[in-house]
Amino acid sequence: MEVDEIRKKIEEEISKTTQLITDYKDQSKPITLDNSIGRISRMDAINNKSITESALRQAESKLSKLHQAMDNIGKPDFGLCIKCKQQIPIGRILLMPESNKCVNCAR
Repeated sequence: MEVDEIRKKIEEEISKTTQLITDYKDQSKPITLDNSIGRISRMDAINNKSITESALRQAESKLSKLHQAMDNIGKPDFGLCIKCKQQIPIGRILLMPESNKCVNCAR
């Protein structure tokens, strides 16, 4: 039952993250010079673009980790911390399925 629950959670997270990446890509398009916005507004738009690009990189990293987790579900070392080799609590796996470390090792 837990494996099916984890698989479903990972699939949901992959779907959400994929949509988020699409949204971030739309938001981080180049700012054209022909838009008639003021200098302050342009600086704000450039700042927002850099923040969005950072969020995009994080989402892409998360998506990669989610795909790795999905590939590892059937393997015997799935759910084991890569650092201390202890079992990761199911609550953490369900909350952050992309995580491959227990709470103590993730600090």
